[in-house]
Amino acid sequence: MSGKKKVLVYECISGGGFASLEGEGLASPEGEGPDPDLLAQGVAMRDALAADLQRLGDVVVSCVASRHAPLPAALASVRCLDVGEGGQTAADFLAREIPAHDHVWVVAPECDDLLAQLSACVGAERWVGCSTPAIRVASSKSATRRCLAAAGIAVPAAWCPGDPDPAADAGWIVKPDDGAGSVGAYRYVDFDTARDDFLARLGGGVASTLEAWIDGIPLSLSLLCCDGRAELLAINRQHIVSPPGGAVVYQGVDIGVAPVGGSAGRRLAALAQQIAAALPGLAGYVGVDVVWPAASLSDNAAPVVIEINPRVTCAYVGLSAALGRNLAGEILAADVTEAAQHGLH
Repeated sequence: MSGKKKVLVYECISGGGFASLEGEGLASPEGEGPDPDLLAQGVAMRDALAADLQRLGDVVVSCVASRHAPLPAALASVRCLDVGEGGQTAADFLAREIPAHDHVWVVAPECDDLLAQLSACVGAERWVGCSTPAIRVASSKSATRRCLAAAGIAVPAAWCPGDPDPAADAGWIVKPDDGAGSVGAYRYVDFDTARDDFLARLGGGVASTLEAWIDGIPLSLSLLCCDGRAELLAINRQHIVSPPGGAVVYQGVDIGVAPVGGSAGRRLAALAQQIAAALPGLAGYVGVDVVWPAASLSDNAAPVVIEINPRVTCAYVGLSAALGRNLAGEILAADVTEAAQHGLH
């Protein structure tokens, strides 16, 4: 075992960290444990990441698993850490485990500043992924929008109190400014109803955003980021149910729906480079939600960036196998190299 890197994988929902997010809409409707759909997504991401790491010969993997999400038999060589009962926060748990590991790989929602707080808790010398400042920008939809717009990247139009009312209704979406996925997102046909919801949320102390609804094909881009550069790994199609006047619901993702070397892929790869340049500190796996405002990816269109997820997303599941690459291994190697260059080890 000597000389092997010790890596801790902590997916927050399956690892019991949902107790840190009370009131964020992540709990089960019955009030016992996390929301089942979010738990299934968390387990899938955790298991895919741990499986990639398990295949590396120079790594010892530990993985956090709550009673709601035990590790599968396929991860037999992964050391299981039980977060236990008692409602301890994710930060408290990690603070106890950090000294025993060389690298800590966290997958957590951006809501309530959780991912950035955990990044700061772990520290740059052990953290795998984006920098804390980059996470903080990406965790806020409004901050992301401003950052990208300043770099000339297309983003949805937004309305804030004090702005003039828009000239015409094209559909609107109100959502938490730091929301997890589609949780708390509602689509509206007319501006007045959307504005009333938005102002009510603000009045209740809930940081929210009101944006124009963008019609088109909802995509997620899988990026591999390092030192201000981005490789477009895959173009993925999101399945989203969004009835006008109703809640927006995420129903999964199809990986690799278009070749990265095709006409749409070249345009999206250029967009990925723009995003990496606009937001320094993006590192490792990054997911970007984009709408292709056309009926087909073969149609000429200017993609609109909806949000950046500075962490592993659902589109990571199965991606290493699809590409014939061990993405976790590549990311860990790049992270170790960068840390060594900065004298962090």
